Amino acid sequence: MRNLVLKCLLQSSRSFTRPSSSRSSPFLLSSRWYSVSAPRANEEAETVVFPREGPGFSHGLQWALAAKGILVKENAFRNLESSELQQKGANIVDSLSGLPVYVRGSIVGGASEISKSQFGKLLKQVSNHISSISDVFVHDGAIGSSPKCDAKVRVISDSPSAVLSLSNVLWKTPTRAVSHDSCPLTVYVATSISPGVGDTVGLGAKMSKGFIAADIERSSLILCGKAFSDTNGIKEALASLSGPIISSRGGLPLSGRLLVSGDSVVLLFAPYQTIESCTESLVSADAGVILASEGVAPYFQSGKSGGTNLFKLPAAVILASSDSSGSIPSASKLSPGQAAYHFLAGYQNGKFLPAYSKGSSSIDLLELAMALRSKLQENQIPSFLINVNEGEKSVTGKDLVKLVESTLSKNIPQFEAKGGKLQGKYKSFLSGKFQDLPKEFSF
Repeated sequence: MRNLVLKCLLQSSRSFTRPSSSRSSPFLLSSRWYSVSAPRANEEAETVVFPREGPGFSHGLQWALAAKGILVKENAFRNLESSELQQKGANIVDSLSGLPVYVRGSIVGGASEISKSQFGKLLKQVSNHISSISDVFVHDGAIGSSPKCDAKVRVISDSPSAVLSLSNVLWKTPTRAVSHDSCPLTVYVATSISPGVGDTVGLGAKMSKGFIAADIERSSLILCGKAFSDTNGIKEALASLSGPIISSRGGLPLSGRLLVSGDSVVLLFAPYQTIESCTESLVSADAGVILASEGVAPYFQSGKSGGTNLFKLPAAVILASSDSSGSIPSASKLSPGQAAYHFLAGYQNGKFLPAYSKGSSSIDLLELAMALRSKLQENQIPSFLINVNEGEKSVTGKDLVKLVESTLSKNIPQFEAKGGKLQGKYKSFLSGKFQDLPKEFSF
C-alpha cells in the first residue's frame, strides 16, 4: 500500500512540473521548491519536485487518508465552512429514520449484526468507491466536548451534503486534533455507491435508501446511500463506537440527559417516552452525556445548548422509575450505592432497562455503574429516585419538570420501598444478569 501511494504521489508531483498542467498554477506561490533525489539504474539522479500545498491538496492529509484506504484521485477538501460546502454543491436534505443499522465487535449483551468478514468486504468496496470520486470531503469533529474525555471523529465523504449534515451533529475540534489523536473514529460516507452493495456483501437486498454499518473493534462507521440523513441512527451508532474510547480516558458515557434548572444542571435518567413531552426543558433530547472530572457534556451538538458545550458538574442526579404498584415513593433520596444499583436496574413497570440504555452496549454496564457510584461519592453529588407512574396517572411533560425541581428544593426522605416483592424482582434480575455485585450496591 505504501509503495502504491508513494508512486501515486510521485506521479502527481511530476505532473505539477509540466507547464501545461492545469493544477500547477495554484501551487506556484513562491520560487522555493523542495526536492529529493532517487537513484536510477544508470546511476543518474532523478529530481522529484513536490509543490507547495494548496486548496484541495495536502500531502499530510493524503497520507492520512491513504492509511485509511482512500487514495485521493484529484482533490481532498478538509473542514470547509458551511458556505464553502454549499459552493461545492452541498444541499440540506430531508431527514430519514429507521434505516437498517448493523453493529459488530465488543458488544455486551448482544450478538453482532454483521460479521467481521462482511464489514471488511464492505469497507473495501466503500474505500474503492470514495477513491474513484474526483472530490473527497473531510470533516474533523468530536463526540462530547470534554477536553480530556471526548472521542475525535474524522468524516471522509464523497458528498459535500453529507459533510454539511454531519458537521451539525459533531462538536468542533481544534485543527489537527484528530491527526494527533491516538484512536479517532472514522466515518466513511458513500452516498453514490451502488444500492446493491449491501446484497453484495450478504446483508440483504432491501436497502434502496441506504444503511448504517459500524465496527467497534475497527472504530469505523460506514454510511451508504442516504444513510447520512438518518441522524438518530447515526447518533446511536456513534454512541456505541465512542463508548470504549470515552471510558478509557476517564469519562463516563451515560445514556442520560441534561436539564437546566436556574443555575443548576441536573443529570436525568429516564426512558424517552417519559420525557418526550418536555424536551424543550432539556439541553438536548438525545440520550448521551459524558460525565468527567471537569464537568458534564452532551454527546452531540444541539441548537438548544446556546453554544455551551461543557457544563459544570451536576447539582444532582435524578433516576426516573415507573412503578404503578406503589412500592416506590414519588421521590426519595439515594446513597451512592443505591443510585448505582437502581441505575444498573433501570426499572420500568415490571421491565428492566439496564443503565437506561436501550439495546446492546459496547461497554461493561456493571463497571459503568461502579464508576458512577465512585463519581457520585467523590464529588458529593446527591442522587434521587422519582416514580413517574405512581397511581393511575403518569408524570410527564411540565409535571415531570416540576417534580424534579421540587425534589431538589425539598428535604426528601431516604428511599424506603413499600413491601418486599419489588426488591426480590430487582435481586432476581440483577443477580442473573451480573455476577458478583459489589457489596456497596443496595436496593
